[in-house]
Amino acid sequence: MTPEAHAAFIATLLDRLAAEPDVLGLVLLGSSSGQAPAPDAFSDHDFFVVTQAGRQERLRNELGWLPDEADLVLRLRETAHGVKAMYASGHLLEFAVFDLDELAVARVNRYRVALDRADVAARMAAVHHATRAATSAPVDPTWHAGQLLTALAVSAGRAARGERLSGHHHLRNAALVHLATLLRTRHGDGGSRDDLDITRRFEQALPALGAELDAALRLPVIDAASALLALSRRELGDLVSPRACDAVAAVLLRARGEAPTRRTDATTDR
Repeated sequence: MTPEAHAAFIATLLDRLAAEPDVLGLVLLGSSSGQAPAPDAFSDHDFFVVTQAGRQERLRNELGWLPDEADLVLRLRETAHGVKAMYASGHLLEFAVFDLDELAVARVNRYRVALDRADVAARMAAVHHATRAATSAPVDPTWHAGQLLTALAVSAGRAARGERLSGHHHLRNAALVHLATLLRTRHGDGGSRDDLDITRRFEQALPALGAELDAALRLPVIDAASALLALSRRELGDLVSPRACDAVAAVLLRARGEAPTRRTDATTDR
């Protein structure tokens, strides 16, 4: 979808919702908000619809208010408030329908209030403030380092046992999130951090490390875990315990079927 088509969809959506007497507001999120970065060919539409109390369930279940509803090939009730819908073109909508009080459960970063028939703007400002407060708490590097190292060990052990899918999950979800958090804590993020997803725009903030992480994650589980461990030792320094890293390295050797070498004071590197 071109930026022009993206904007045209929003204009049509706004017109349709403005014609709904039960609708109090429309909040555009993410790339639809008008805040950088701008939408591209892969951007979906994220938004909140705000309704009068007691009317929200109708709009969650009856999607005739969406543009081109007949072209929808998928509609999914994702959460109590949220819905996903996809068009035949592959274009995705992710939206939630709230009444004014339910807005308090939301979390947002980039947003724009496009329709406000009540105090939607004030409610969204409070939601944004709560989100910033929840996501700006100081990072506990000890906790993230422990989670990272244990996730690397678990992923390798699962893969060695034949549970490769579980190994992939622990490596590419848990370990990656904790490592990305620590790397951004150590090296900064150039103002590109997404409050709700630490991996978003990582490559723009730390391009060399982003490329190295991407290359590592293309490897089989045990090799990828070894690469992430080596990167952690090199980049994180005192944020990770050397002895704990050694313990994880021993697990990785066992996962490969290799016995770790026991070092003594007389042992020298050759």
